Amino acid sequence: MVSPHMKDLGTARSVIRELFEYGKARAAEIGAENVFDFSIGNPSVPAPAAVNETAVRLLTQQPDSIHAYTSAQGAPDARQRFAEALNRRFGTDYTADRFYLTVGAAASLCCVFKGLTCPGDEFVVFAPYFPEYKVFIEGAGAKMTPIPPEVEGFQIDFDAFEQALNEHTKGVVINTPNNPSGVVYSRATLERLANVLTEKSKQYGHPIYLISDEPYREIVYTGVEVPWVPHIYHDTIICYSFSKSLSLPGERIGYVLVPESVTDAADVYASVAGAGRSLGYVNAPSLFQQVTSLCCDLTSDIKIYEENRNLFVSALRDMGYHVVEPGGAFYLFPRSLEPDDLAFSERAKKFDLLMAPGTGFGAPGHVRISYCVQTDTIRRSLPKFKALADTYK
Repeated sequence: MVSPHMKDLGTARSVIRELFEYGKARAAEIGAENVFDFSIGNPSVPAPAAVNETAVRLLTQQPDSIHAYTSAQGAPDARQRFAEALNRRFGTDYTADRFYLTVGAAASLCCVFKGLTCPGDEFVVFAPYFPEYKVFIEGAGAKMTPIPPEVEGFQIDFDAFEQALNEHTKGVVINTPNNPSGVVYSRATLERLANVLTEKSKQYGHPIYLISDEPYREIVYTGVEVPWVPHIYHDTIICYSFSKSLSLPGERIGYVLVPESVTDAADVYASVAGAGRSLGYVNAPSLFQQVTSLCCDLTSDIKIYEENRNLFVSALRDMGYHVVEPGGAFYLFPRSLEPDDLAFSERAKKFDLLMAPGTGFGAPGHVRISYCVQTDTIRRSLPKFKALADTYK
């Protein structure tokens, strides 16, 4: 006998992965150049040259030690470099002991949810949201409470948010720049959020933690500010990954940051570490602890993403699609041309356009387009988008 819930998770693919696999099969039939796969967020720009150079240097200079175990929470020198990088950037005074290194942002989130959860706890998420949040939260034994999207700008519907908060709310998750909308929460939005959480924490007699999921923090476009959230709300826990900023999704490296300003910070950090131990997440990949910490001031060249965004937004709007302009990340989240986004996504497949339905992100009536692809792919896809739009006229 096995766990029915785990069996379901193990046999049911996400819609995104299903599209990705469909795209590979279709490419084998008609050629990859004829399939316009916008289903998955795999960075299309290479890692900075210094990343590979640093890896080669470490492999050459430390062949007997670079693959060895580190401390469970990560190598002290790597954690200290991460602290110093944030201190230079944000004027903070973090130390190595505030960081727990993880196997990417997914592991960071799982460690935080598992570490914080007590029986009956709830975590609030804002739609549109990364679909795996539900898996991570329920896997920790908590309940996910989604807030419907504010579809005009994908900021926060504060009326719905305040109604959802209650004495069981342990934390609130934000993801800015956002997957799947690309929207960046404004400073005004974050300040209002902080005020609500401060008031409700006092009302309920316990802290409501703000969990900031930040794999896209560095992928932000001209003139857009991504505020440092712990400066705005003191009970903020950061979950970070280098998958997008350094184009290293396959290396699975990230961290949890528990600033000293967090209520019961020592206990929270210990619980995150305990969750990492319980889940088997100790000792993130040792080579890339060093590589990323030595390259953490770098970012992949994101100019191509901004060019892709500008091209796509302009063209789709001209065709009649409703698109909220992304401030960061590398996704568009336009409205589907019919209320049923699943049917729209299926119709798009007839034109070999692969887009993830918004229902899986908690926002029916939309689709996600990942534009981390070659610009020429977008240009060649535009007649297909026009032909798809014409079928609704």
